[in-house]
Amino acid sequence: MRILILSAAISLPLLGACGTTGGVNSYQKDMDALEAECTRSQGILTPTGLQTGRPQTEYACKITGGATRIPPR
Repeated sequence: MRILILSAAISLPLLGACGTTGGVNSYQKDMDALEAECTRSQGILTPTGLQTGRPQTEYACKITGGATRIPPR
């Protein structure tokens, strides 16, 4: 009986730490901003093959639309 109470007292706080906070992590925020910027440039994100923990180095924006140096009006 004591073992059951002791194991429950130890495991419940540990299981609570596994829950999500409901917020968006910084990687996802950076990824969303990168995707929005790339979409504005009429491009798509393509993986570079690197794994750095930073979306800016893990993905490149491949321009698929009419690439021009003249800004749109």
